[in-house]
Amino acid sequence: MSRAGQLKLIASLGAVLLCGAAAADEAFIPEQTGDEVSVLDLAAKAVVARIRVDGKPAGIAMARDGRTAYVTSTEGKYVSVIDAATRKVSARIMMPDTPLGIAADPAGRFLYVAGFYLPRLYKIDLAAGAVVGSVTVGASPSGVALTPDGALIVTADRGDDQISIIDAASFAILGAVKVGAHPFGITIDPRGERAYTANVEGDSVSVVDLAARKLIGAASVGKRPYAVALAKGRGFTSDQYGGTVSIFDLATLQPLMRIAVGEYPEGIETSADGGSVYVTNWFSNEVWAIDADALKVTAKMPVGDGPRAFGTFLRQTH
Repeated sequence: MSRAGQLKLIASLGAVLLCGAAAADEAFIPEQTGDEVSVLDLAAKAVVARIRVDGKPAGIAMARDGRTAYVTSTEGKYVSVIDAATRKVSARIMMPDTPLGIAADPAGRFLYVAGFYLPRLYKIDLAAGAVVGSVTVGASPSGVALTPDGALIVTADRGDDQISIIDAASFAILGAVKVGAHPFGITIDPRGERAYTANVEGDSVSVVDLAARKLIGAASVGKRPYAVALAKGRGFTSDQYGGTVSIFDLATLQPLMRIAVGEYPEGIETSADGGSVYVTNWFSNEVWAIDADALKVTAKMPVGDGPRAFGTFLRQTH
């Protein structure tokens, strides 16, 4: 190949790489005060779209394929269905109770939504666009999570200091496990074996063996933990009153360190590659990125007013 041809090939490959780099992952951030969902480009570190969602949006579940986001409105009593590509609300599903936590079935057929006051877990058929079932859980259900295979659904029942474990196929309660004081956020590990609850009044994270339906330990964390993320063999909590992210070892449950973040951190999630943890700061209107290996803040990104992002808010775009 001639020198000119080599240079042309290099230029072409560079263009391809640049195009690939531009397809960055995104965060869909429900902003309760602003009645919006901000779409944050995580590579550009900038908001690229704002989607109007009324009713004080708070909870979110991202579909596994990244094509759809589902957002709960705490005052509107509905779930908004957002087309991630067009950045538009494509449907609204009415709820009989105030919805908060939400989780999406990995197969893309159902949503599971916590009704905070009645209290019940609701099953939404996405094809029908309506609630098709419900089951009574513990008082004030908040966070909702599914095992990766979609077989089990778990709710954090804030008012009863417990989690409820539900069989997805029969939509029946399998059991309840007592945890720390006022569990709010709940996360299940990638193997579907353990559930981790952020106990807002206990300043702790409870760890539950789902197969045995047994509490196996607790980790001490910062003041008023809201939610939990898992990465690199460690747990990360958003500590509302502490303004920190607490980090603990998943094997020993021993605390490792705390990282100061923005004001009143709430939503927290790990990137798909496990390399970064993103935390949403409700009062300071920011999303911060933490390197999961180095345990250092790598970015501070402004978003809209009152971001909460309670649930799964990250979307892979490539």
